[in-house]
Amino acid sequence: MTDHAFLRRHGLFEARAPRYTSYPPAPHFSDGVGAETLSSWLSQMGPDQALSLYVHIPFCRRLCWFCACRTQGTKSDAPLQPYVDALLAEAALIAEQVSGAGRVTTLHLGGGTPTILPPHLMKAVFDGIRSLFRLAPDAEISVEVDPTVLDEDRLDAMAEGGVTRASIGVQDFAEGVQEAIGRPQSIAQTAFAVDGLRQRGIEAINFDLLYGLPLQTSRSLAETLEQAIDLAPDRIALFGYAHVPWASKRQVMIRESDLPDGPMRLDLFNQAAARFGAAGFAPVGIDHFAKPEDPLAVAARTGRLRRSFQGYTTDVAPALIGMGASAISCLPQGYAQNAVRTADWQDRARQGRLATVRGHTLSRSDRLEAAVIEALLCDFTIDPARFGLEVRGATAAITRLVQAWPEAVEVSADGVLSVSDKARPLVRMMAMTLDAYSRPAGRHSVAI
Repeated sequence: MTDHAFLRRHGLFEARAPRYTSYPPAPHFSDGVGAETLSSWLSQMGPDQALSLYVHIPFCRRLCWFCACRTQGTKSDAPLQPYVDALLAEAALIAEQVSGAGRVTTLHLGGGTPTILPPHLMKAVFDGIRSLFRLAPDAEISVEVDPTVLDEDRLDAMAEGGVTRASIGVQDFAEGVQEAIGRPQSIAQTAFAVDGLRQRGIEAINFDLLYGLPLQTSRSLAETLEQAIDLAPDRIALFGYAHVPWASKRQVMIRESDLPDGPMRLDLFNQAAARFGAAGFAPVGIDHFAKPEDPLAVAARTGRLRRSFQGYTTDVAPALIGMGASAISCLPQGYAQNAVRTADWQDRARQGRLATVRGHTLSRSDRLEAAVIEALLCDFTIDPARFGLEVRGATAAITRLVQAWPEAVEVSADGVLSVSDKARPLVRMMAMTLDAYSRPAGRHSVAI
């Protein structure tokens, strides 16, 4: 049973903390990294280096009120062809910079709504990427899917493009909750997407669900959980709704009085986690669940789980290149983010220029802190022996955590730190203890 008193004493229900899908978090990027920096980093890539590609499609038919992602609405297809043209121009420039190096092991189309692309443009993206980069025979090709913007032709295009995994946005099936977040989506539409994908051999299905939504109750969530489980996804991401209207203006449409408080958010999460466990899903990190045979669950069991901008992943490629407006690249040397405004990004791509406008060059201490925080959020343990030459730095991080969180952690005889089960909801707050860039809370999402 959850120890609310323990968590309250440690400030969970009032705290705000980064999600740490990057370190340092993106708000700390600066204009000190530009196109020349990224060009230099790309040129240093080895011929056999594993490489991941992320393609950002920012367009949506509707702007869901809960969403804080970089998106823009469009009622027509008019902006899509120019965007894809610019995207392929950027891809060609990056491929030229890489000069044939790298072997693509992961390709992910995210958004926004990638399935807003009509079939011929979806085909153009897949064909263009394949013509420019070396895709490994066993590369994972994944697409984020909005079931309300999907038809048979788009499903065919995904299959023909070699898609192996689909991530379906669900959020919540309760009609009242959907109305409160501006996202109507029927069970029938979601089932159509799941069935259509599987009929075409795309067996790996992820669901994205949210807890902490307006008007969400234990009873309504229970119904959503049963409906989601009946559709038999392989993975479920259970994200906490982040109410940040200062960062995402559309969230002003959501009444704060309709939001559950901190203790109720935790109860909703625990309710879902227990139901997923009963349905045979294994917990993965702080907010994912997967069938035991799924690669994500296997990675969690074997200490190979990673964390990136897409959340938890099995991707071990040392370089991720982001393409499209606002996309972020993560390379061994640091982070590079494209121009956020679509028009600015398109101008650079059409002119044959890399679109990087900000980022961060990683220092040695950054890399150590990033690795320690990743271990904390992936494994709930920190084993200094896994840090090689940085063993002293990892040991120092453990000492800091023990001093700051004596009731939440323990250290074994061989120096391995473990977070206690009851303290796992505090792990993002613990990561802030190790974050050299940490600043007063208030602009991050809530910690639970």
